[in-house]
Amino acid sequence: MDFGSGKSYLTFALYHYLRIEKGLDIRVTGLDLKKEVIEECQQIADDLQYDQLEFLVGDINDYNEETSVDMVVTLHACDVATDMALARAVKWGAKVILSVPCCQHELNTQLNSPSLDLMLQHGLVKERFAALATDSIRAELLKLVGYEAKLLEFIEIENTPKNILIRAYFTGKKPTSEEQSKYREFVNFLHAKPFLENELKGYLETF
Repeated sequence: MDFGSGKSYLTFALYHYLRIEKGLDIRVTGLDLKKEVIEECQQIADDLQYDQLEFLVGDINDYNEETSVDMVVTLHACDVATDMALARAVKWGAKVILSVPCCQHELNTQLNSPSLDLMLQHGLVKERFAALATDSIRAELLKLVGYEAKLLEFIEIENTPKNILIRAYFTGKKPTSEEQSKYREFVNFLHAKPFLENELKGYLETF
């Protein structure tokens, strides 16, 4: 499942690699709000005879066509759209999550930590710090619900400054009380109220 697939360069590449090159029996769905773009992508898929690749118009929150998905990918889903996709992936029990975030605005408006005022007085620095902190929180929340999660550079920064990939594999490992405490201390220090935490509250152990 590719949420916010847009022009679907990634969706087509994934399908070609996994289905055509590797011969895996898979079904890939691209979901986006832009009707015209989705129609064009579906026509290309039909022309290529990619019969296990489909494109649908829809919103992440309203998509209920599947009960389980093996892998969820997002490329530059804006702000909390990334969190919506991550939450849906967890609820589906996705074994693999590959997510490249974009435009992390949520924490930027919440930051309230006097100890960081020297740094956060600069708008540019505050924006970058909020983005890095947001992705760190996302990765940690995935760990707390049973994933092995890492933040990686997936492409050179010369291509795009939005080059951080959240890569997560489900392991089912339970979080320790120390891990839970460190997470809570961090978000409290920033006065953060993460959208993703709220979405996953039924999956978190003791919050």
